[in-house]
Amino acid sequence: MPLTRETVMAALLKIALPDGGTLVSRDFIRALTIEGGSVRFVIEAPSPEIAARMEAIRLAAESSVRALPGVESVSVVLTAHSGSPSPSAAPASGQGEPPSLKIGRHPTPQSGPAPVAGVDRILAIGSGKGGVGKSTVATNLAVALAREGRRVGLLDADIYGPSLPRMMGVSGRPSSPDGKLINPLTAHGVTVMSIGLMVDPEKAVVWRGPMLMGALQQMLTQVQWGELDVLLVDLPPGTGDVQLTLCQKTQVTGAIVVSTPQDVALLDARKALDMFRTLNTPVLGLIENMSTFHCPHCGEETQIFGHGGVAHEAEALGLPLLGALPIDLDTRLAGDGGAPVASGDGAVADAYRQLARGLVAGGMA
Repeated sequence: MPLTRETVMAALLKIALPDGGTLVSRDFIRALTIEGGSVRFVIEAPSPEIAARMEAIRLAAESSVRALPGVESVSVVLTAHSGSPSPSAAPASGQGEPPSLKIGRHPTPQSGPAPVAGVDRILAIGSGKGGVGKSTVATNLAVALAREGRRVGLLDADIYGPSLPRMMGVSGRPSSPDGKLINPLTAHGVTVMSIGLMVDPEKAVVWRGPMLMGALQQMLTQVQWGELDVLLVDLPPGTGDVQLTLCQKTQVTGAIVVSTPQDVALLDARKALDMFRTLNTPVLGLIENMSTFHCPHCGEETQIFGHGGVAHEAEALGLPLLGALPIDLDTRLAGDGGAPVASGDGAVADAYRQLARGLVAGGMA
């Protein structure tokens, strides 16, 4: 068996800490590198005081990794975070405020795609590029499905640019009574979770890939989603770490790709379609967003981004066109105001209602 990061982390998962958890579950492992048979990593304790009591843990970790097949040498450095002890490291005393959950860590090893407890279907909402209204579609589709009587969850997986809290009109940090599980927020009949609710909205999320992947894994598995018919996952643009992590680590029912009709958007939408095929994630269909514009003053219909391009692409690929959604000012104002247009009435709300009913009738949501 080749020596991999997963095998090393699996060995370290067995190293228990005196006050509960393991080196891996408590996210103490940093800078793990494997070069041939040489393994190097850092154990980062929450404080110098805790690090001073962890030499036996360091030796146990070194011994555990050294025993793995193919390991020739092991270097383990014990260090401490420069700040005060993290809440997760504090022993439970039964007094004071419950510990808060640390979001943004290295992913926990797992053997393969896993379901999310209580969730029947998981739909990934993706696009090849930004600016096509994917988050607007995800938000309004979630609300429309809830209005059709479905139990709906909405996960904002755009770690670097979370927008769903604003569009759904939710704010405030979700609670974590035990420091292990998160209680999500609810708005417009939809259960909502976003990294934007867990970090300072004025601060940029400056994380490398492993922390980003770990955050997504936490929001999927450590959120108390309850019993859901469908969980919509609003993916970031492109074909990067978040998409890979979601499709490889989670049992995704299928993907929906959103694009505008213009050729430039379709070029990138094809890349998203190819990514989902590569990851063996079924593509359930395409949505043409910003399909047409009706002037509120003269009533004239204008195809700002062209029209029918997504329908033609879907036909060429043998995929269903799930819906063609218009562009209008009310949609933008509703999103900025935290009251998705699908929660009201009108032509655009009707379009989302028809889209939701089609997904329900097709057994996709």
